[in-house]
Order: sequence, then structure tokens, then C-alpha cells
Amino acid sequence: MNGILAMGGYAAYVWPAYGVSVLLLGGAVVLTLRAYGRVKARLALLEKP
Repeated sequence: MNGILAMGGYAAYVWPAYGVSVLLLGGAVVLTLRAYGRVKARLALLEKP
């Protein structure tokens, strides 16, 4: 298990790269969902008779 976590001596580079990737992808998902909510609310207003 330690061998996997150590990543052959490159753990100091690999794990932070995974962390940054997860943060950026999570941020992209949050921003996309927020934009979807805004557009959905705007569309509901436009479709009101």
C-alpha cells in the first residue's frame, strides 16, 4: 500500500496534481450548475404568459 501511495518517489508531484485537478473540475461543475439555475429561472420568466 505504501508503494502505491509513494508513487515510485513522485508522490510529492502526483498527489498535488490530483488535488488541483479535483478542485478545478469541482469548481467547473459548481459554476456550470449555478449558470444552469440562472438560465432556467430566466427561461421560466420568459415563458410566463
